[in-house]
Amino acid sequence: MACEVQELEKEGLRRRFAVVVDREEIDRRMQMALMDLRDKVRLKGFRPGKAPLSLLEKLYGEAIFGEVAEETIKEHTERLFRDRKLRPALQPDVSVEEADREKGIRYEVTAEVLPEIDVSGFEAPAVERLVAEITDEDVDAALARLAEQAKRYEPADAKAKAAEGDMVVIDFEGRIDGEPFEGGRGEGAQLILGAGQFLPGFEEGLVGAKAGETREVEVTFPDDYPRSELAGRTAQFSVTVKEVRKPVVPEVDDALAQQFGLTDLEALKKAVRDQLEQEARELSRQAAKRLLLDELAARYDFPVPEGMVALEYRQIWEQIKRDMIASGAASAEELEGKEEPEDEAERKEFRAIAERRVRLGLLLSEVGLANNIEISRDELMRKVAEEARRFPGQERQVYEFYTKNPQAMAQLRAPIYEDKVVDFVLEMAPGEQRTVSLATLRRVVEEGPEALETADEAGSAAKTGTGRKKKAAAGKKEKTDKKAQTAAGKKSSAKTTARKTTKSAGGKAGPGKSGAKSTGGKTSRAAKTGKTTAKASKTSKTEQS
Repeated sequence: MACEVQELEKEGLRRRFAVVVDREEIDRRMQMALMDLRDKVRLKGFRPGKAPLSLLEKLYGEAIFGEVAEETIKEHTERLFRDRKLRPALQPDVSVEEADREKGIRYEVTAEVLPEIDVSGFEAPAVERLVAEITDEDVDAALARLAEQAKRYEPADAKAKAAEGDMVVIDFEGRIDGEPFEGGRGEGAQLILGAGQFLPGFEEGLVGAKAGETREVEVTFPDDYPRSELAGRTAQFSVTVKEVRKPVVPEVDDALAQQFGLTDLEALKKAVRDQLEQEARELSRQAAKRLLLDELAARYDFPVPEGMVALEYRQIWEQIKRDMIASGAASAEELEGKEEPEDEAERKEFRAIAERRVRLGLLLSEVGLANNIEISRDELMRKVAEEARRFPGQERQVYEFYTKNPQAMAQLRAPIYEDKVVDFVLEMAPGEQRTVSLATLRRVVEEGPEALETADEAGSAAKTGTGRKKKAAAGKKEKTDKKAQTAAGKKSSAKTTARKTTKSAGGKAGPGKSGAKSTGGKTSRAAKTGKTTAKASKTSKTEQS
């Protein structure tokens, strides 16, 4: 008996084995290790390769046994799974109960294994190909957005009253029960009325104000405000408007084109159209991938390793935290130590997304293996080069990081492989081509196939007579309103969760939604948190849903 294996547990995808390696095998491995060492070590009084093995074991036996034991466990564990045609989902957990030079080695190994997925009869599902033709209206809308981005705020007449959309430069000081509170004072803060930068009621209280005017504005901090001592309390702010600035949107003309480094308006239009066409091609592919994955998710249902789901869940949450930090909704310090959302509904949602991602990833992997799909070294190195270009001046360090880190290289390889498999399946998938608007295509990628239903309703309404048009439009409006209410509810929930997962950094408060200090013309945009969280929860290596 060189090695004895006993299966201790077989429940679902979980396996546990007891392994015993006897002394005879340890002796054999020790002899081989000592002989290898003898050819390398130099001992005084002995010619190279002539030192007695007994002396080497006396000098180096303990260290060598440690290496032998480690290698023995590694080899037997790999053979254990290979012989049983099992594939560990993650690195097996090894618990050594005994490792003795005289008695041998006893250990237990526990792992979840990958499920058996039969793709022998795999057929690609039908996938509708959505394409968008860029219209003059699309170009005009994009130009209008560029003009809006290029707008500036100019000082208004001294008698001008601030309206929604205007910028006001303000000094403010807040009090609760007549007492000032930390972070409740700011000078020179720039606030765009109606932008939702400050607490509800604050911006509304400044509509109609003129430069030099001081107003008293009362606001109530939300119950879930990060600063618990302020949450739910009402504050009175004394606000002095120092200046009112009106937005000035530039004309869509040659001058606007020159602001973006182009010669004239025609050049800008062409650049915009080219960009929109490229966007449409990319969105078309993303929409096809999303529709494909939805079909595959509906067709295949098999158990997935809990460890892989937990790992994916953590990655989702980490991505959401990074997005919250990037958007200014929270700081790294505020989110430090938070392992998952506090809201149970969001935890369930993210777990469902994680489980779906893992299941689809395993399925696509099996399809790829069955069809001999591989990633070439050139493809992988192009991706490494792409990553390196993201860090100017550190290209060599990035290259060495990936080439010397197999795990990092595997993470880089995974999305490339997945995309190749998706493209392979899409090539086989039957389906009609359908032309939609660019706006609809964007919505399908962001919201899912249900966006097509709204588009269909709009198209049907446009084709009816005048009286029926009104009736169809009313029905569409009712459904759209319901969708808007649902979306608003989800967004509100996401915002609430994001706020609950943050605490005030540096003890700042003020009227800003996130509790960040509002001075020097900068305010925190926690209003974006709901959008950021929702978007992060939808983005995936294997899906966007």
